[in-house]
Amino acid sequence: MDISKAEIKELLTFAGDMARGAGEILKKGFNHARHITYKGRIDPVTEYDLKAEKYITSRIAARYRDHSILAEEGSDRDEESAFRWVIDPLDGTVNYAHGFPVYCVSVAVQYRGNTVAGAVYDPERDEMFTAGANLGARLNGTVIHVTGERKLGRSMLATGVSYDVATARKNNLGLFARMVKTAQAVRRPGSAAMDLCWLACGRLDGFWELRLHPWDTAAAMLIVTEAGGKITRFDGSRYGIFDKEILASNGHIHNAMRRVLTGR
Repeated sequence: MDISKAEIKELLTFAGDMARGAGEILKKGFNHARHITYKGRIDPVTEYDLKAEKYITSRIAARYRDHSILAEEGSDRDEESAFRWVIDPLDGTVNYAHGFPVYCVSVAVQYRGNTVAGAVYDPERDEMFTAGANLGARLNGTVIHVTGERKLGRSMLATGVSYDVATARKNNLGLFARMVKTAQAVRRPGSAAMDLCWLACGRLDGFWELRLHPWDTAAAMLIVTEAGGKITRFDGSRYGIFDKEILASNGHIHNAMRRVLTGR
């Protein structure tokens, strides 16, 4: 990878600063969101999603005019650049709209298709998760690692359900039922980026989900792998942010989770 550690650190510092600034916007609006529209039957957008995204993209445009941007709410910029920012200004919008305090901001930057820096900020707990390629993962500046749990039956997992669960032929309900019977516990917090960060810092042992989007995982997948975790598709093959299934774990329970998800 022909990008230096100094460059990665500079990008990571900027990503974290933007994530925190956007998080402050969300925090001020929490429990005050009034203008809610819908991209789908149960897929909301609040005015604070849009404000947070505008804040981030305008700062990127001012500092890195030639960088591309892929953002959830449409503030994309397609430039001929080796760098691409992947942004979720509010992961956990349903939670946010209902006043349920599990949501975050996710900011990642990719270099030639690989995420090299990522920041996920949780405004409610003032927790900043960060990682740089080959630089480790941190929570509020302290190095974090995944758990050492080796038994799926003693593991706490997390998952989610896609917005099109009512109509999609392939949904997560059957897999959820199988995993509930196998793991110690399964939680459904409602923010994939938070689930992955909680895996990275040892609050969870594993995570899986279907039909996520690039901005849901771009930053958090780097945080997990830099914390010593493992991320693949359900069959164990390499995961990319445009894939529609993700299996993440502490590494030790990965094969056991894979067998439950694939039935083999």
